[in-house]
Amino acid sequence: MKEHLQHHIFKVISKLAAQQNLQVFAIGGFVRDLFLKRPSKDIDIVIIGNGIEFAEAVAQKLNVQVSVFKNFGTAMLRYHDLEVEFVGARKESYRRDSRKPIVENGTLEDDQKRRDFTINALAISLHPDNFGELLDPFSGIIHLEQKLIKTPLNPVETFSDDPLRMLRAIRFASQLNFVIDDEAVAAIKSNVERISIISQERITDELNKIILSPQPSIGFNYLFDTGLLHKIFPLMAQLYGVEYRDGKGHKDNFYHTLQVLDNICETTGDLWLRWAAILHDIAKPPTKRFEPGHGWTFHGHEDKGARMVPKIFAQLKLPLNEKMKFVQKMVQLHLRPIVLSQSIVTDSAVRRLLFEAGDDIEGLMLLCKADITTKNEYKVKKYRQNFELVQQKLKDVEERDNIRNWQPPVTGTDIMDLFGLREGREVGIIKNQIREAILEGEIPNSRDEAIAFAIEKGTQIGLKVVAKTN
Repeated sequence: MKEHLQHHIFKVISKLAAQQNLQVFAIGGFVRDLFLKRPSKDIDIVIIGNGIEFAEAVAQKLNVQVSVFKNFGTAMLRYHDLEVEFVGARKESYRRDSRKPIVENGTLEDDQKRRDFTINALAISLHPDNFGELLDPFSGIIHLEQKLIKTPLNPVETFSDDPLRMLRAIRFASQLNFVIDDEAVAAIKSNVERISIISQERITDELNKIILSPQPSIGFNYLFDTGLLHKIFPLMAQLYGVEYRDGKGHKDNFYHTLQVLDNICETTGDLWLRWAAILHDIAKPPTKRFEPGHGWTFHGHEDKGARMVPKIFAQLKLPLNEKMKFVQKMVQLHLRPIVLSQSIVTDSAVRRLLFEAGDDIEGLMLLCKADITTKNEYKVKKYRQNFELVQQKLKDVEERDNIRNWQPPVTGTDIMDLFGLREGREVGIIKNQIREAILEGEIPNSRDEAIAFAIEKGTQIGLKVVAKTN
């Protein structure tokens, strides 16, 4: 271990530990990630003694500021690229109605017992007498090798005491591609109701970390199988299942959504594009209809889904800003490139897509490619070839017509000046006619052509030109 503790800060901590005759340990995620060979910039230090006083002494030696959180008994400092948190060893007990523990001073073993998982209970001594010695009372190293998420103590008590740990177990499984111990899975199932004492912000933070993991379906399968998803995101759980009528069924939209999510994770780390993958079919349950002789339909699920996005974001305490509007746009438009790829691509259809998607067109195309989940290799090959044609068409039309983020070359004010009008219905009619003419390719996307077109249309409805517009 010593070779992994060469950073100057460990030498300072070790020297101070000897001077003050204190046992000091690196513990938790930093130690775990050393064995997993994952980069980690957050270090937790536990002291058998006063953690705040020790942190202040370290900060003085390093000539840096220290932030003290007396309510939590912790202190934190930043040194170069590291964020280091200090706390005195403690033992904890819980009340049934809160995840906030009653804290007392404790031994290192007490501190390791209160850790959520065995792989996070690993500690390395920083005292010179046994510098670099690993203390692993719960076989965390073996569980790392087995890729197993297991609690140090009885998992029923662990998850009941702090129900957020249920989501953390699933998050670590998803991030690390680990398996959750069977006993722990059973304990999660028996404690799902306890998640109600956790704030929505904390739940969503863990959910976002699952979504940002390399293969989020691992986490979502655990969420569904344990029943947690039904509590924290019931709309997504409702995608599950296949209904048959007259021998006709539809695909399971829950597992389809997970496949789309995993697919898009291969091409982007963008959290909001991944959310768009999760929500692209969210309105299929309420729009599901059976048409005799045809089968199951989900007509309008993209429109209804887009209308559902703001409420979902509000309930999950996700941002109600441009991030939400981006996801809403992706859900609204996610069928459009697929429809284009299945038919002859006209310039006007491409112009409209560029007009509506704007700078988000690349993200939309990534989502639509991810949405191809058929196991029919012929269909996959055909769709992908057609997508390439659509993308080339998008590029050609954009270069020629400059429609992306399009602003009309003639404004409402121009039309009012041209015909001596006040704001009103006629202005809107002419503006819409100009937009449609440009998108349909009837006139070029230029000011002169648009003004000439406006004069023509205005004259047809009895308007007279009263002033020239430059």
